[in-house]
Amino acid sequence: MLYDCVIIGGGPAGLNAALVLGRARRSVVLIDNNQPRNAVTHASHGFLTRDGVTPGEFRGIAYEEVLRYPSVEHWQVEAASVIKTESGFKVTMQSGEHVQARKVILATGLKEVFPEIEGFYALYGKSLFNCPYCDGWELRDQPLVIVSESPMIFHFVKVVYNWSKDLIVCTNGHATLTNDQKELLLSKGITIREEPISAFIGQNGMLEQVRFTDGTQIERTGGFVSPSFLPKALFGESLGCALTEIGGIKTDDFGRSTIHGLYAAGDASYFMPSQLIYAAADGSKAAVGVNMDLIDEQFGL
Repeated sequence: MLYDCVIIGGGPAGLNAALVLGRARRSVVLIDNNQPRNAVTHASHGFLTRDGVTPGEFRGIAYEEVLRYPSVEHWQVEAASVIKTESGFKVTMQSGEHVQARKVILATGLKEVFPEIEGFYALYGKSLFNCPYCDGWELRDQPLVIVSESPMIFHFVKVVYNWSKDLIVCTNGHATLTNDQKELLLSKGITIREEPISAFIGQNGMLEQVRFTDGTQIERTGGFVSPSFLPKALFGESLGCALTEIGGIKTDDFGRSTIHGLYAAGDASYFMPSQLIYAAADGSKAAVGVNMDLIDEQFGL
């Protein structure tokens, strides 16, 4: 069977794309291996009518809605490859089975790469986070630590300052702040520590101290650690898609990549801001792009 569209990735972008295409009466296979990046998160925020929802609840509600449409199928498998064919695309799974479709939407998202600091993962998603827009409200007015090795650290600190003025900024051994930036942060009462961090210390998921390699410690109750982001899958790159400067798939306003019939949505096409509501909206636009193009092809345009 030749499907209208295969969607790879079952996050908010892929799910919303499937919803829109299901309502458009398109035959869709949604491939999702049930390994969401935000699984560690206790609650997701900033999505109207779902503020505070857990990732599991969000996915459960979304799948219930999406699979009401009889033309949408969910395959809980992992995609291994995508190749271009005369009729569209062939997507092969890790198991060896395959599916063919006229169009493909890549909604594979990102993987986070955090600094390797002992104790981090025991606290991540409970008292240490990566997105102030997602979790800043819960940490408001607390003594916080900000850890970033990125040149974007100055902007990141300014954003977090909106939620708490009691900040200690740690560059973890990297010289990422200019002298002018340091002076401005210090003038705001923000402490800067440039020594490498040896460990985060806490109990039951709650941060208590940050320990540096020189043996000194600071007391903090929470904070933000800035990761670097990499594409979770390289299907677009292997097909020859043009990429953005930061490695996402370059698309137009309706998710079309530079490869005919291939679309990208959510974190697969842009990396920031990485939030549910942006990704879901992007999935909707990509689905509209797919449907419009299928309609034009039907009319020989």
